[in-house]
Amino acid sequence: MQYAFLYDLVLVFGVSALSVLILHRLKIHALVGFIAAGMLIGPGGLGLIKDTHSIEVLAEIGVILLLFTIGIETSIKRLLKLKKTLVVGGGLQVTLTIAFAALITYQITDDVVTSVFLGFLAALSSTAVVLKVMFERGETDTPHGRSMLGVLIFQDLCVVPMMLLVPIMAGGTANISELGLAATKAVFIVAVVLMSAKWLVPKLLHQVVRTRSRELFTITLIFICLGTALLTSQMGLSLALGAFMAGIVISESEFTYEATAEILPFKDSFMGLFFVSTGMLLDTGFLLDNIPEVLTVVVVILLLKSLIAAAALLAASVSLKISLHAGIALSQTGEFSFVLAEVGRGAGIFSGTLFQLFLSASVITMALTPLLLRVAPVLAERIASVGILKRFSRGFAEEASPGLYKHVIIMGFGHNGRSLARTLRGSGVSYVALDLNSDTVREEKRKGQPIYYGDGTSRDILKRLGIQSARLMVIGISDPAAARKIVAAARKENPDIHIIVRTRYLAEVEELRGIGADEVIPEEFETSVEIFAKVLAHYSVPRNVIMDHIEDIRKDGYEMLRSREYPAKRITERHDIMSAIETEAYLIKVNSRLAERSLSDVALRSNTGATVITLQRGKEIFQNPSPFLAMQEGDIVLLMGTKEQINKAMEYLEANEDD
Repeated sequence: MQYAFLYDLVLVFGVSALSVLILHRLKIHALVGFIAAGMLIGPGGLGLIKDTHSIEVLAEIGVILLLFTIGIETSIKRLLKLKKTLVVGGGLQVTLTIAFAALITYQITDDVVTSVFLGFLAALSSTAVVLKVMFERGETDTPHGRSMLGVLIFQDLCVVPMMLLVPIMAGGTANISELGLAATKAVFIVAVVLMSAKWLVPKLLHQVVRTRSRELFTITLIFICLGTALLTSQMGLSLALGAFMAGIVISESEFTYEATAEILPFKDSFMGLFFVSTGMLLDTGFLLDNIPEVLTVVVVILLLKSLIAAAALLAASVSLKISLHAGIALSQTGEFSFVLAEVGRGAGIFSGTLFQLFLSASVITMALTPLLLRVAPVLAERIASVGILKRFSRGFAEEASPGLYKHVIIMGFGHNGRSLARTLRGSGVSYVALDLNSDTVREEKRKGQPIYYGDGTSRDILKRLGIQSARLMVIGISDPAAARKIVAAARKENPDIHIIVRTRYLAEVEELRGIGADEVIPEEFETSVEIFAKVLAHYSVPRNVIMDHIEDIRKDGYEMLRSREYPAKRITERHDIMSAIETEAYLIKVNSRLAERSLSDVALRSNTGATVITLQRGKEIFQNPSPFLAMQEGDIVLLMGTKEQINKAMEYLEANEDD
């Protein structure tokens, strides 16, 4: 059929749009809609699309662009901070999942090779699904988000050795030297990418930007993204890992924000195709015939991976609550599991029936991911507060100094927390800080900071921090659920304490104030306040009027900015007198007849209406100079008046120069 590919593409987008729209009305995530569309039109459904290869190629591009975008938002410095989570957490998660999954499946298959291979498949989580949902929820930079990212990166690194082990497991001729070669290639390509980040790419992008061609900039970004992905693929690594490294390269340049804006539309379009292609893999007939078995596998995968991932992150010094949150979110199987499963089936490691059973369960776990990410914080909190686990969930904070009184408690020692601590220390105000990042606590403790490790939602820890005698608490953490619990606990322990909360989410403002926060500072609104203050200043609105507007906005909890109708009378007051005022500088030239004459002798104001507000003589500045001050050669006078008065004053001074 002519234009067969175009026909398939139109069908995919049309059915996907309809499916997503219907499920959206039922408040079901769009990801499920795409997967459902793939199941419906794929070979295992109505069979409207029989050759899925071209769709799968476009879907792969979607994964590449997603990882590229995530890489752009993850700098090398930030990546290095994940090293413990990546190596310890990721390493234990992959190793333990393979071991336990192999032990469980061996009871069914009675074959060591097949069981270990199924462990490989179970160990991988969906980078594409998890990061997409986290990106939409704005949680990529939260503690649980960073923990998940570290584990996911390690999993992607493990794909290559797993692929190389397949021939060995199938009884082929591959040997250990190939694994060593793969590791060497991996180190080499990572080194090349990191060197490019420092020397090559910033210079290239600078030259591209100088052309002022938006099209050239976009094409260059796509070339860097796809080119790096292709290079890593040719070297035996995964396409997704290459795309992530390409994003890391861009993140080290000054063009990060523009690059993200240019890539996002492409990423969103292709990512939809990825989820559709995932749904196409499913044989709906097999699923309907084996529902009990498939659901059993789904439950085992979710429980096993949640517990193992949580335990692995706990071993990497992540708090229990965050470990559980991340573990639940990483409990699905991933897109690379499908690729690995196809290779294993081709090598004869496991049967078609086992393949379909795994495939059906995997697609369901991926479809459940948005729901899992939504319920993860609640489940994590409840599990962490059960019995003996409660002690681990709260962390440990040493007894704060007994001398603390009327002090400030800082929750979260990120950039804002450190800046506040520096200001308080310089002002002689006592404070104590709490953070859930053990590395941060250890590092800041060495610098002499009064900082402790622990979970601020615990009343026991709040008491150790001197909550009853504290005057003020500042909460600057990235976990909205934890922030709400801290506010409620602090208010109950000390009804008089003043609580300030910083949040990234607009929806949190009213809830936090209702729980007991005195002030809630949402980042988006503060940015809006800064912008409109500068706009009003540009229109010569008096500074005290601008400050009154800002004070009013903050007093009413930013209601003005949240309202659809703005009180125009308050914001758009006209100040025509000030907006008509201009300033201009005038130089007293050498041999000028104005030299040695006083301002009163020149009578500038009475003749032109303009006023001399400043006189500069070398490095000396005379503000509001005396009318008896004599001007000298080289003096610069600053005139103020209307445009007409300024023009008249310039003509008057020039005329006096020539008298």
